[in-house]
Amino acid sequence: MVSSADILNARILVVDDKEANVSLLEGMLRIAGYVSIESTTDPTEVCELHRKKRYALILLDLQMPGMDGFQVMEGLKEIEKDGYLPVLVITAQPDQKLRALQAGAKDFVSKPFDLAELRARVHNILEVRLLHLETKKYSKVLEETVRELEASREVIRLKSLEERKRSEQELALAQKTQESLLPRFLPQFENFRIHAFNTPTRYVGGDFYDFLQLSSGEWMGVLADVSGKGMSAALLSSMVLGALNMEFRSRTQSHEVLNRVNLLLYEKSLPFQFVTLFLFVLNPDGIGRFISAGHNTAYLFRSASGKIEEMTSDAFMLGLFDFASYQSRTFHLCKGDILVVYSDGLTDAQNQQEEMFGEERLLQIIRQEAPSGGQAIERRFLKAIEEFTQGMPQTDDITFVLVEKCQ
Repeated sequence: MVSSADILNARILVVDDKEANVSLLEGMLRIAGYVSIESTTDPTEVCELHRKKRYALILLDLQMPGMDGFQVMEGLKEIEKDGYLPVLVITAQPDQKLRALQAGAKDFVSKPFDLAELRARVHNILEVRLLHLETKKYSKVLEETVRELEASREVIRLKSLEERKRSEQELALAQKTQESLLPRFLPQFENFRIHAFNTPTRYVGGDFYDFLQLSSGEWMGVLADVSGKGMSAALLSSMVLGALNMEFRSRTQSHEVLNRVNLLLYEKSLPFQFVTLFLFVLNPDGIGRFISAGHNTAYLFRSASGKIEEMTSDAFMLGLFDFASYQSRTFHLCKGDILVVYSDGLTDAQNQQEEMFGEERLLQIIRQEAPSGGQAIERRFLKAIEEFTQGMPQTDDITFVLVEKCQ
């Protein structure tokens, strides 16, 4: 979790060859509440200073004698091996802004300085930087597990029973590690009953669901499907889950959360990796909003009429485009209504004739079982998939979440 205190205490370096500009920037930052500010007028000192002190943000003038800001950024790239430069460039020349961003800077501020603009840009880049560092810490345990298990991918070829048993124990540990990321117990929210199920294709997978009580009195639910399978998907899903939790603990607007998580994934995931996601927020009266980011259609069973409404995707998948923007849509659960959210592993499950389970079978189960409640739907889903596949290997992670309004 990144708090306001973390941001205000973050270490900042101001770099400008003019003492007047340095004094002005330091003063504006201190007025804004920042307490750990250092400065230099010598651009040749920046890389060594950053190597020793690892600043959360460097305000860097582009036009300096002897060594300009672009040369400084090239030196910083040798230190920041992951490619993330915590640099906010200072420029009086608009035509240099694009070049600076292409060189690795995360944002820019124009001369002459505007206090409100400086505050906003510094706060935003520090928050993203600190979130990036927190996410790396959050993923460290799973990364360690991945490294330990790379040799275990050849488990079938192991001849020794003792070696095979040890490898199976390590794989089981990886599975337990990922299971620990899911809620250990389904939460009890006022006026709602929740049912959820997840089974990965392999020991670990890319699907996850989560729930969180918000400070506003509302609660959040999410089901996400990370591209790929196995260890790589599990690693990315842990990063997404950690980012969502940290963001929702500091803000409650779901569209703002997804806008920030999308930018984080765009910067840190591989080009072919992405996440589809269905996220919703509800209050005790059943009034809510949802965002479907490239996810398959969710369904809302209306108890009063027996009809099923579609809740379709209207936004890009997370992590593909830095310009993607997410807006929530409203919905309302009345007594007896049931929200059904699932990953495509459920509808894509195949039988021995290579037929898919499909949405029609899914809808038929909802129509038949929803009047009896969410537990009846859950039991029927699991039984129907087992009978349909007849032992065929699972081709994708299967996950679903059912939310029933009981009051």
